[in-house]
Amino acid sequence: MPTVFSHAAVPLAIGLGLGQRAIPRRLLLAGIVASMLPDADVLAFKLGIPYADNFGHRGASHSLLFALFIGLFGALGAPLWRCGYRVAFLFVALATASHPLLDMFTNGGMGVAFWWPISDHRWFAPWQVIEVSPIAIKRVLSPRGLAVMWSELTWVWLPASLCTLCLFGWRRSRQP
Repeated sequence: MPTVFSHAAVPLAIGLGLGQRAIPRRLLLAGIVASMLPDADVLAFKLGIPYADNFGHRGASHSLLFALFIGLFGALGAPLWRCGYRVAFLFVALATASHPLLDMFTNGGMGVAFWWPISDHRWFAPWQVIEVSPIAIKRVLSPRGLAVMWSELTWVWLPASLCTLCLFGWRRSRQP
């Protein structure tokens, strides 16, 4: 997985690029939390659930179904986020789905159960360019952790920044 913080790059890119009118700050914050939420499945290790189990790491919580489910919770919070139900659903679901999609590009682990429960097959992207992050926080600042951060700057944050600039430019071009 990319470090949990790099999962925030996708909702940040979309939210900042589209601006506060489209994605209010509260919704942006909800999207950031939603983008990190699938990694709560690391608690499965403490519960004795094996990595390869459907409810282990990168299992059901990394599925499209889970993203849609979290999107529904996002829609329920629309009045709190100060936006419409459809916008809340789409943004939160997309933010959640971005997590397993980024994980598919990592070069370690067992892949992602993106199509669970239809299939319990674990998927990787054709190009696994993102260095997999150590799970232990204390190892993030090790030489391996620093290599992961460089990889994430290159393959996550740089493209996300370019996406932000493109969306910002598109938004500005539509203003009279």
